[in-house]
Amino acid sequence: MTSIVKTPASTPQWDDLPLPQQPNEIQLDNIKAQLDLVLLALEALANIGSEAILQAAAELNLESIVADRVALWRLRQSNPMRKSQGGRKKLDVEEARSLVLIICHLAKQHQELVRRAVALLEQLTEQNREPHQASLLGDYLDAFSNTYQERMDEGENVSTDSLTHLALKLLIDLLFYSSPNGHRRLWLALLDRAR
Repeated sequence: MTSIVKTPASTPQWDDLPLPQQPNEIQLDNIKAQLDLVLLALEALANIGSEAILQAAAELNLESIVADRVALWRLRQSNPMRKSQGGRKKLDVEEARSLVLIICHLAKQHQELVRRAVALLEQLTEQNREPHQASLLGDYLDAFSNTYQERMDEGENVSTDSLTHLALKLLIDLLFYSSPNGHRRLWLALLDRAR
C-alpha cells in the first residue's frame, strides 16, 4: 500500500526559490524580519488582514504551512524585531518560501494600487512635494508608521523620517514583487540582505 504525502514542494514556483546554502540563525532572523516588514507594508497599503493572507495560502496550496490564524500569528511573531508575546522564535526555509509566495501573490492582486502609489510618489518627488500631500500615500505612511510602532520593539524610538523612508522603500520594492517573477526577486533579495 502506497501513501501519498502532499508537500509544499509540489508548488511549481518552489523551483524558482533556490537555496545555495542553508542560512545560519542570524541570516534566518534577517529573513524573518524582512518578510514581516514587506507584509506589513502590503497590509498598510492595501488594508489586508489575516483573512486575505490565509486565502492566498489556500489559493497557493500552502495550507499545510499557513493553516490558520494561529499558525500565521506564530510565523509573524518569529520576527526578532517584534514585541514578543511568546510566539515561536523559529522560522524554517519552507515557511520563508511560503511567505514569499503569499506576499507576491497578494502584491499581484493589488498591483494596480501599488503602481498608482509609486506613480504618485514619482510625481510628488519631481514636484519637490512631500508624499503626505497625496491622500493615498499619506494614508499608507500613517498606517505603516502606526502599525510599526504598535508591533515592533523599537517602534517608539524610531524617528518619523526613518519610518517614512522605510515605508517608501518597501512600497517601491512591492512594485517589483508584484511583477511576474516577483517571488524570485523577493527571495533573492532576502538571501542577499541576509548575508
